[in-house]
Amino acid sequence: MSVPQHFGWFLARGFGPHGWGHPYLDWDWRWTSPELYQQSARELEQAGFDFVLIEDAPSLGSPATIDTRVRHAFGGPKLDPLLLAPYLFQATTHLGVIPTVNPAATLPYTAARQFSTLQHLSGHRLGLNVVTDTGSARHFSDAPQLGHDAAYDRAEEWLAGIRALWRSWGDGALVADPVSGVYADGTKLDAVRHRGEYFAFDGPLNAVPFEHGEPVIASPGGSGRGLAFAGANSDIQLALAPLTEKSVREYRARIHAAAVERGRRPEDITIMFAIQPTIVSSAEEADRLVAAAANPDDRALTLIAQRQSSDLETDLTGLDLDAPLDPSIFGEHVSQGSIRRLTGDRDVATTPLRAHLASLARLGRISDRSGFVGTAEEFADLVEELGEWGNDGVLLWGDLHPVTIHRTLDELVPVLRRRGILRRDHVEGGLHATLRAF
Repeated sequence: MSVPQHFGWFLARGFGPHGWGHPYLDWDWRWTSPELYQQSARELEQAGFDFVLIEDAPSLGSPATIDTRVRHAFGGPKLDPLLLAPYLFQATTHLGVIPTVNPAATLPYTAARQFSTLQHLSGHRLGLNVVTDTGSARHFSDAPQLGHDAAYDRAEEWLAGIRALWRSWGDGALVADPVSGVYADGTKLDAVRHRGEYFAFDGPLNAVPFEHGEPVIASPGGSGRGLAFAGANSDIQLALAPLTEKSVREYRARIHAAAVERGRRPEDITIMFAIQPTIVSSAEEADRLVAAAANPDDRALTLIAQRQSSDLETDLTGLDLDAPLDPSIFGEHVSQGSIRRLTGDRDVATTPLRAHLASLARLGRISDRSGFVGTAEEFADLVEELGEWGNDGVLLWGDLHPVTIHRTLDELVPVLRRRGILRRDHVEGGLHATLRAF
């Protein structure tokens, strides 16, 4: 019997120039207008998705790499996804919205109040994807940039402070009794005097308690410190790992162990593996696409290099394709996970850049688990297999554009629903209730 799975949509490009570089730019959607995203959000809700998660990077990168990131709009510009969230809530009834937030960008009291406001206005459908990007530090102060683990330490203090403020209204503090005329009992408010390593502030929060739980916390990260943060704090963990039974089970075990170590239950965290499928109408079409990508030409490799240059904040486009990469070209702020996605398991000292880029350009078939090109039935087989290994859900990866949504979901949703993998009915009570539905 098929195991129901949670489904989310990862807007990996962020709130940026949707359609740029694609033929569907001529649909004439304006990426700075909310209608584009509202239309897509309605489609996701109709499809039975739990939430949409919006990537963000507040910075255009270091001065040396800004042109690399904006020339083809891979790394920017990007508008603030937190301010897009109200428009998506307005267009939907049940869909959760999870914008990316950076603890360095907003002080805890201000963040707690803003997030509380959106949680109430949305019917408790807000989530927060907490990232610890340190490359944008210069935009927020002249303090030295934090290292990897210290950035997680700051994020934990930030989130703990926000939660203390959310909980500063104790039981019985909100009275709201028209007969007595008493709205609140101020003696039951906690002053929350916080003096930490990174933040200092006082409460209580000028907001009312939540009816259906606090905003959901999501996090990425595969490092030991990142997994520890997820175990202690997250309701959703965004997972990037090879989709083999061994890898999936080991990754889940690490997250669960981290949760138990911090006094939580394994089931408190919904683990979502990120996948970017190409759904086609037939196995023959899938084979044709895979064969066409088997030997990428220099033009295709240049396109991959442009995208990777943005992700890595390192210009690869001027490097010799036939020479090995020098690891010293990557700054300390560059994610090790991003570097590994480029280099894979290949020997960096001897492998030419061409081979790394070609590996990313090539496609594989879902049917033999070499990639993610296949029919809706084949993708459903993969999701069923993940469910048999204990998986909680799948995060599909792509632009939040109606063309992308329909290309991916038109044939897939009916197949997933007929197999009992994808929900037909939404639950009441906000995003927490949705994640607990099965």
